Amino acid sequence: MITIKDVFEDYKQLNNIYDSTETEALTLLVISEICKLSKASIKAFPERELSAEQGEELKAILTRLQTGEPVQYILGETEFYGLPFKVNPSVLIPRPETEELVEWILSVCGGHFAENSEQFEGTMLDIGTGSGCIAISLKKNLPNAQVSAVDISEPALQTAKVNAVLNKVEINFIHSDILDWEAQTAQFKMYNLIVSNPPYVTLYDKQQMHTNVTDHEPHNALFVPEDDPLLFYNTIADFALLKLPAKGLLFFEINENYGNQTVEMLQKKGFTDIILKQDMSGRDRMIKAATR
Repeated sequence: MITIKDVFEDYKQLNNIYDSTETEALTLLVISEICKLSKASIKAFPERELSAEQGEELKAILTRLQTGEPVQYILGETEFYGLPFKVNPSVLIPRPETEELVEWILSVCGGHFAENSEQFEGTMLDIGTGSGCIAISLKKNLPNAQVSAVDISEPALQTAKVNAVLNKVEINFIHSDILDWEAQTAQFKMYNLIVSNPPYVTLYDKQQMHTNVTDHEPHNALFVPEDDPLLFYNTIADFALLKLPAKGLLFFEINENYGNQTVEMLQKKGFTDIILKQDMSGRDRMIKAATR
């Protein structure tokens, strides 16, 4: 019979792809999900024997992980801002830094529009929603808000709709290409707040990225032309100028290499109260701006 300790030994083969800390975390996550055991229990009882079925499933997952396939896609789910989300290759895997963006928005809504976040009753739009993680997390924590979410990908929207049901929230989903918003403006109304984590990875950035991202996650949600890295930010900023009222708020997750350029672009377009914020790793990662 295979034991938990045996699985950890087998999964050390992943050290060719990940560092040892990541490998251990992956192994712990997979065992927890497949065997329905708490991580504390796994660590406390390494000699625990697993069933033959569990052993075979863990080996099959190891084979897939060795190709660089993200564990979240293999398991079909992940957690974001304390909520469960289904994920698949049609959507990006939610990142911790995006949780920081959500946290920032919630803290601002508690002071900019209302005495606390739950009193916020305004309208919000998430552009490039993917799995729906930003829109759904905001709606879950701002129950009186009217939240809409747009994406160019129909499969992504289907995944986001599943996640909205899973988390028991109502989101207005819109299938549209934000780069062509002027031809589709009737689909959109006025919003108090617009947020976007759009594609921002250049070809240069791609060379620095792990292949488990570049080989498996959707390219249309990741990459922009090398000669136009602010393509989506420019377009969304113009859209926001038309669809936000005075003192409306625009939030972006950004490419850390283009923080100052993004701020300058927003200043030139007339946005005010612009704040460039770093994530917990000390990287320029998000921006808040207001309309006049």
